[in-house]
Amino acid sequence: MRLDKYLKVSRLIKRRTVANEACDGGHVSVNGKIAKASQEIKPGDVIELRFGARTLKVQVESVSEFTTKADAAAMYRQL
Repeated sequence: MRLDKYLKVSRLIKRRTVANEACDGGHVSVNGKIAKASQEIKPGDVIELRFGARTLKVQVESVSEFTTKADAAAMYRQL
């Protein structure tokens, strides 16, 4: 699954366009490397999101095309 879509489906970022802009701006890294929106995500990857002074680091637990709001938090584990 693409990184921008994963961020939207897992509800880490509200909209896919915002996720795409965050990736283009260099605010998202996967496994320690700056990532493009088109990068493929698989279970076990570590995603780091930087928003100003705040940093969120999560590990991908599962990848699913569609999920409910209740199940979205199970897609990742916060580190």
